[in-house]
Amino acid sequence: MGLTRLPGLLFGGDYNPEQWPEEVWREDVRLMAEAGVNLVTVAVFSWSRLEPRPGSYEFGWLDRVLDLLHAHGIAVDLATATATPPPWLVRAHPEIQPVDAAGTRLEFGSRQGYCPSSPVFRAATVRLARAMAERYREHPALAMWHISNEYADHTAECFCAESARDFRRWLQGRHRSLDGLNAAWGTSCWGQHYTDWTQVEPPRKAPGPVNPAQLLDWRRFSSDALLACFEAERAVLKEVTPDIPVTTNFMSVLRDLDYWTWAAAEDVVTDDAYPDPADPRAAVKAALGYDLMRSLKRQPWLLLESAPSAVSWRPVNVPKDPGVMRLHSLQALAHGSDGVMFFQWRQARYGPEKFHSAMLPHGGTATRQWRETLALGADVRRLAGVAGTGTRAEVALLLDWDSWWGLEAPESMPSDRLRLHELLLSWYTPLHARGIAVDLAPPGRDLAGYRLVIAPNLYLCTAEHAAALAGFPGRLVVGPFSGVVDAADRVHEGGAPGPLRDLLGVRVEEWRPLPDGVTQEVVTADGTALTARTWTEWLDTSEATEVLARYRGGPLDGRPAVTRRGTATYLGCLPEDPAPLLDGLLTDAGITGVTGPGLPAGVEACRRGPYLFLLNHGAGPATVPLPVETGFTDLLTGRPLPGGPVTVGPRDAVVLEPRPTP
Repeated sequence: MGLTRLPGLLFGGDYNPEQWPEEVWREDVRLMAEAGVNLVTVAVFSWSRLEPRPGSYEFGWLDRVLDLLHAHGIAVDLATATATPPPWLVRAHPEIQPVDAAGTRLEFGSRQGYCPSSPVFRAATVRLARAMAERYREHPALAMWHISNEYADHTAECFCAESARDFRRWLQGRHRSLDGLNAAWGTSCWGQHYTDWTQVEPPRKAPGPVNPAQLLDWRRFSSDALLACFEAERAVLKEVTPDIPVTTNFMSVLRDLDYWTWAAAEDVVTDDAYPDPADPRAAVKAALGYDLMRSLKRQPWLLLESAPSAVSWRPVNVPKDPGVMRLHSLQALAHGSDGVMFFQWRQARYGPEKFHSAMLPHGGTATRQWRETLALGADVRRLAGVAGTGTRAEVALLLDWDSWWGLEAPESMPSDRLRLHELLLSWYTPLHARGIAVDLAPPGRDLAGYRLVIAPNLYLCTAEHAAALAGFPGRLVVGPFSGVVDAADRVHEGGAPGPLRDLLGVRVEEWRPLPDGVTQEVVTADGTALTARTWTEWLDTSEATEVLARYRGGPLDGRPAVTRRGTATYLGCLPEDPAPLLDGLLTDAGITGVTGPGLPAGVEACRRGPYLFLLNHGAGPATVPLPVETGFTDLLTGRPLPGGPVTVGPRDAVVLEPRPTP
């Protein structure tokens, strides 16, 4: 179920009318209509206004807001308002406030102040969600339900007594018995053997390192506990309004929640993305997050929040230069979003987000920001035909949250420098630079249709994962420190790469992490020199395994660094730039970018359906040597363009639609 009730692309943002007197509302909707806004998110943090006292609801103001929006042709992504409990609930039940790992109960006064496992909190959210659904199920403005807000942003876990009870219930469901738990957690180590379920607690602050298997289960549980909050509200909304799609806004590549599991519970994947204008890698990081969103349900998604300019929560909040708001927005559309939404519509005058930018800033309509809002709204309308179209990728990056959580367990690993987001980016960056479409996938997903699959890291690898990879007929790349442990974080018998050993034809004799500032030279069979940082491995190879690169110098001199068995390649190191290895893999797999070779630096090329997006993130013009075709129409300008090279201005974009053959 997608946003089928709204044609074309979506354009709008978070609207907080409760922060303004009613006389401002009419000006808001008039300006929204002028800008081409067709969807706004309403009531995200309105619980205390909607239910000022237990069981006493005041919907009148929200009725008037929704009526006013509908009268101006603006649909509503209606929040259930459960992102922050009201003061009366917190004071009556202080136990719903979250407790940190040190045992401190956090105070009311910010947002997301709740324990995900609290039955009192969950029951209160369900009551409010039901009241909202019954009130607005027939309202013509209602286009989508928005449950809570940015789960795990402030409260990713809670260590209170109620969470401990919920954790035990979760563990009993997973491990069935204390014997099963003790075996899975390896509690014979450090004298942690449990003889009663009441002895099991969350991994609170302890004198030394905490059992990593306990931490892994805790990460799984914490993601599931928040998901249970979402699913409790979703059940009510689907009971009362079965035809209205339900979502909650994700936060790009987030470690705390297993988005594969979460996306299965959503009708529409929505995302909040805030690329940092001061980060030279911002465009690549954003693209990776967008491709994840598209891959979660393998369908178009929606950018539900982004910043028109500066945010309010970084140490230094750099604004976006002229044109960057538009460029970032078009990038999201290029990677599968069916709209562009912002936080926020009207810039707040008070509170923690008063310096966060808005579509309508403090200075009102006599501002550059407002002019850019108007221009972007016009662009979105010109691109209406893009809505609903898909992207075909021949390359997949594997992302597994269990591996991520296990890999980054504190204080128990050979090195704490292996960070999964960076490992993903190390491969994604050269693919992005070559204009090659990329999907992300969990290791157990059917990989048919891809020509190249890259697993930057599979620290946790099960026999089922290995079997799926062994059955993949295309080129496979597995990064270092993979196949190390099973689902219970126990090292595989015989060592790494565990169940991948026969597929890869290698055995890891020793991990040799590199200290900061130390590098290791790696030389390929054709003499290309690579620089490895952070990580190296002592590999033993089977007779059927080909050595593609060897270490040069140091204690690993001459030993295998990169190997291949059949169509499966293994990297026992982390190249600073894997591009030389990647180019050979792409050639072997017959993969080229959407524009062919020669994409200029700083230019991003994405094909979505029949449309080709060319986005120039650089400070100067760039010419893209497109294959000769019958010609194009630039949808943003309406200009006809001949086949062949296309020049894109600095921080500008073209969206090309092929002209039909005469």
